[in-house]
Amino acid sequence: MKVCHLTSVHPHTDTRIYVKECCTLAENGFKVTLIAPNAPNEIINGVHIVGVDKIEGNRLKRMTQTTDVVYKKALEINADIYHFHDPELIPVGSKLKKKGKIVVYDVHEDVPRQILSKSWIPKFLRTSIAKLFERYESKASQKFDAIITATMHIEKRFKNYNKETYSINNFPSLKEMEFSFKNSDKIDAVCYVGGITKVRGAFEIIEMLGNVNQKRDLKLHLAGPIDQKISEELLNHTNWSYVEYKGVLDRKDVKEVLSLSKIGLVTLHPIINYLDALPVKMFEYMAAGIPVIASDFPLWRQIIKKANCGVLVNPLNPTQIAEAVHELLNDEQKAKTMGENGRYAVEQEYNWEKESLKLVQLYKSFERFL
Repeated sequence: MKVCHLTSVHPHTDTRIYVKECCTLAENGFKVTLIAPNAPNEIINGVHIVGVDKIEGNRLKRMTQTTDVVYKKALEINADIYHFHDPELIPVGSKLKKKGKIVVYDVHEDVPRQILSKSWIPKFLRTSIAKLFERYESKASQKFDAIITATMHIEKRFKNYNKETYSINNFPSLKEMEFSFKNSDKIDAVCYVGGITKVRGAFEIIEMLGNVNQKRDLKLHLAGPIDQKISEELLNHTNWSYVEYKGVLDRKDVKEVLSLSKIGLVTLHPIINYLDALPVKMFEYMAAGIPVIASDFPLWRQIIKKANCGVLVNPLNPTQIAEAVHELLNDEQKAKTMGENGRYAVEQEYNWEKESLKLVQLYKSFERFL
């Protein structure tokens, strides 16, 4: 079967789209093409990468003109199955469905809830826009052959509109997340890997460093894109001298950061779109065998407590985050046990190898339509 994955937003190297889904399908005998913005035209690990020009300008211009380019290129590919990854591609998916194609919508985020915290949308408009989009997304989703969601929480919503809805979680790959290092080689360092924004706890983490460094020398390995709105304030912060900023890293360098760190931080703010999220970074910390300091959200509490792999904190309280760091650095045996527990939980449950079976099974079920 010819399969074509579509994105107008994500890079062709995106971990969920390319590394996990496309490569898995290629390994299982599917002929896979990935259309992505500004991508090279080449074959990587059996996946045919096809680049399209990303239209620069405001969001509306990108969302209309880039999606048109993606649609035209998708028609040229003439695949059996089209699998799209961005809400702005819903019209493209609908057009492909009308042409008799099998269409899968991959829902990475709970977009209506995400809209409620978008700073670029005027606050008084967010609720109305969120409701309108949810209505539109729900109606369109009824016509697609399957919906794949990144979390069980999102799956529950889409099950109401399309019974062929399946959660395929974005858990780490055991094959990729193999580590060979000794804890004795590590310095006193914590890490945060991911988007660096205000609501993802950037300032509380920086404030925490000052508290901890009154008693010991602690480094923060910080990796990921910094929100331009806060970059100047972060760089001028008194505690920035304790930060080793790594920039945006590839997968190999992410592993190196995890290998050098004793603790992983995932202290996102309690906004509606994060409460039921399953952040990839949390499971990658666990896969790396390091304890996690995480926001005390009900869903995360259930995971962390069950695995006994970390400490839960109020993410808005830098002092509490600092106390958790002290607790783990001062009790090496506890930290070691929690790290080992996290790795075991990933090996047993929270891994891509298990999730990928659901993806392949779904795709093989489409054979009856061809």
